[in-house]
Amino acid sequence: MGKKIIIVGGVAGGASAAARLRRLDESSTIIVVERGEYISFANCGLPYYIGETIKDRNKLMVQTVPGLSSRYGLDIRNLSEVTSILRDENMVTIKNLNTGETYTESYDYLILSPGAKPVVPDIPGLSEARNVFTLRNIPDTDRIKQHVDEAQPKEAVIVGGGFIGLEMAENLADRGVQVTVIERANQVMAPLDYEMAAIVQSHLQEKGVRLILEDGVQEFHDGGQQIELSSGKRISTEMTLLSIGVRPESVLASDAGLPVNDRGGIQVNEFMQTSDPNIYAIGDAIEVKDFVLQSQAFIPLAGPANRQGRLVADHIYGKNNSYKGTLGSSIAKVFELTVAATGINEKRLKQVSAPYQAIHIHPSSHAGYYPGAYPISLKLLFHPETGQIYGAQAIGADGVDKRIDVIATAIKGNLSVWDLTELELSYAPPYSSAKDPVNYAGYVAANILDGLVETVQWHEIDDLVENGSALIDVREPKERDAGYIHGSINIPLNDLRSRLKELPENETLYVTCQVGLRGYLAARILAEHGFRVKNLDGGWKTYASVYKPSLSLLTKSF
Repeated sequence: MGKKIIIVGGVAGGASAAARLRRLDESSTIIVVERGEYISFANCGLPYYIGETIKDRNKLMVQTVPGLSSRYGLDIRNLSEVTSILRDENMVTIKNLNTGETYTESYDYLILSPGAKPVVPDIPGLSEARNVFTLRNIPDTDRIKQHVDEAQPKEAVIVGGGFIGLEMAENLADRGVQVTVIERANQVMAPLDYEMAAIVQSHLQEKGVRLILEDGVQEFHDGGQQIELSSGKRISTEMTLLSIGVRPESVLASDAGLPVNDRGGIQVNEFMQTSDPNIYAIGDAIEVKDFVLQSQAFIPLAGPANRQGRLVADHIYGKNNSYKGTLGSSIAKVFELTVAATGINEKRLKQVSAPYQAIHIHPSSHAGYYPGAYPISLKLLFHPETGQIYGAQAIGADGVDKRIDVIATAIKGNLSVWDLTELELSYAPPYSSAKDPVNYAGYVAANILDGLVETVQWHEIDDLVENGSALIDVREPKERDAGYIHGSINIPLNDLRSRLKELPENETLYVTCQVGLRGYLAARILAEHGFRVKNLDGGWKTYASVYKPSLSLLTKSF
């Protein structure tokens, strides 16, 4: 006799679980209960429909209710809501949102995939505002697009500088709207570290986006036409999008006595089972383990939700594949830049007091002599002894996605930074360099671990120079016209050997160049002549991304 399985919620995790369940067993009864009208849609594509990059609304529908029902033999009940779980009876209560009818349905297994909802703080004046939106689903998208189409706002405010907020900033700007982004933190895009986010912030401002950091919304006035900030400043706006973050939809689970954490994430084991072995939970509603540190985390992403749905279906049918954790690989298009990250960032490593080393490199997306190469800014974090890769971040106009994907794969495969040097990656001048940026990151990290060079970071060098340390800039004099670190001494690399007598011998010297390569060569020369020396990691380019934010990643190499 076949099993009876009820899935609460569709979209990514729920729809994936349903399809996998049917592929494993034709005889089971599979019921999908979805509160909304649409069972499976491309939620990551919603901003691009509003911005009219995607012009056909139907393209957002991954599967329709009739299409999914007929292909997989599913009983899909959309516009219906599971209102309670009767665990002792293995039953749920379902409400038909069209008719108001309430009834019960039994189950052998229950899969919770309710997702997460936008965070909407209790801000004074919000309830009276008629031009404030959140973005989660198709109806939200329709409301926002209708407002933009009909009201044709000239100004908009986005509260929150995360991935969705910045994607919406770009798409509203594409519609001719002047956008202001308000972010309470000191940077946009929390998965990035500060100096990497600074590159994104500079690009946003180049594209005309107004950026307000370390400030928040205190109150809405005039029906949402005026926003008062925590700083006391007031901003006029014709529409506001709240993109502050999301919170797990876990009330159904907690009301049933299933454990949730302090952020509301449903707690599950490695097979996605809750404390009730017949009830599973997946997707944005659950607490996961981050893959690198194996600590508890909330990482709402579509890819992991799809994998979890498949894993649950396998487990129900006897396959004991366990979920190893979420790496948090993410990517976004921000105007002309691609911004991507994987694994753990430096902020998190500091929070848990983990030993780490960071490097910054700035290679080209492909061979510099082939037209159309763009620079990539890439940061790699790793253990200072074992070479374990913790995470990476990259920003650039081209070639960012594949580098982060390779490093994500390396982390999943437990490769070290030494292993990165040995990766044999595809190469032809239009696509890469003989030393791919991933190889290059491995070489730079391995040089540090092998004791060939010591480094100093962008945020440390000013204090060192101010306290009397010697900083040697080994670039050519004309390069310094575009900027240099105050207090540095210019000795071009090719002149360094002939000018060693000018350098103090009984103190640590610091060297810098444009991106770190010539600094490394200078450090090796000086070390071979008996000097103690440290190279400024990432050179002037990393330093300037924070202190002189005007360097573009959009200049091609010819």
